[in-house]
Amino acid sequence: MGTALDSAGGTLIYRWGEMIKFSHSVFALPFALMATFLAARAADASRPWPSLGQLLLILACMVTARSAAMTFNRVADAAIDARNPRTANRALPTGTISRRQAYAFLFATSGLFVICCGGFHLLYDNSIPLKLSVPVLLYLCFYSYTKRFTRWSHFVLGSAIAFSPVAAWLAIHPQSIGWPAVVLMGAVTLWIGGFDIIYACQDIAFDRATGLFSLPARMGPAGALWVARAAHAGTVLLLASLVPLAQLGPLYVTGVVIVAVLLLVENWLVRADDFSRVNVAFFTVNGAISVLLAVLTIADVLA
Repeated sequence: MGTALDSAGGTLIYRWGEMIKFSHSVFALPFALMATFLAARAADASRPWPSLGQLLLILACMVTARSAAMTFNRVADAAIDARNPRTANRALPTGTISRRQAYAFLFATSGLFVICCGGFHLLYDNSIPLKLSVPVLLYLCFYSYTKRFTRWSHFVLGSAIAFSPVAAWLAIHPQSIGWPAVVLMGAVTLWIGGFDIIYACQDIAFDRATGLFSLPARMGPAGALWVARAAHAGTVLLLASLVPLAQLGPLYVTGVVIVAVLLLVENWLVRADDFSRVNVAFFTVNGAISVLLAVLTIADVLA
């Protein structure tokens, strides 16, 4: 009996985790943590780390905001996903999670996000996260509709995710917000936008058949992949420019070099006539990029 319950519980957790792609938190969270430590150092160079309460609130805000955004995306795209062979087995199209359950989860995570943002006001006398909480949620949800009218939806997604380091900086020390936060946002926007273009190459035929907008569907895979490469080159340049802007040292520079190499590998893995390694490029390489850069950046800040 216990084994059956454990199995059912594990299956349910897996279904929800798969629906919101919880594993993809590895893309945004590390950059938010980078900004958290950079902002803490800007607040007090002698104590360049956030308090435990601030760190926990940042983590809670990231998890709840991303869960709400992904749930909204799944609800908005349920009919489209059901028609796409690649996504037809997702939770909503197959009915393993109902729309009512999804909406309940959406409202719950959205409410928790606002509450977590309010924690900065209550505990640290910083009302900015609370004031921005609803506009941020609306923008995160807005992305889900952009593929219906613009080929540049990949960079809308990038900018939505890239607001996470700026939001974290504002939550920790809004007085020091400036070019480092803006440049970090730009780097993440280009990085996310670039690899989302690569990921979208899997759906070229479907997007064209259904009239959806994506860069690969509108430009063709060869042209779209060159845009992705240009975006990733811009990512490296922006990350490099943070060395003088944010007064970062050798550990961070090492991280940027590793990122440049990994982005070269990522763009080498996918060619206009071969999308067989898209998933390796999308998750494995990009997960390594975000985690390694965050670890080395934080280590550099604390050194």
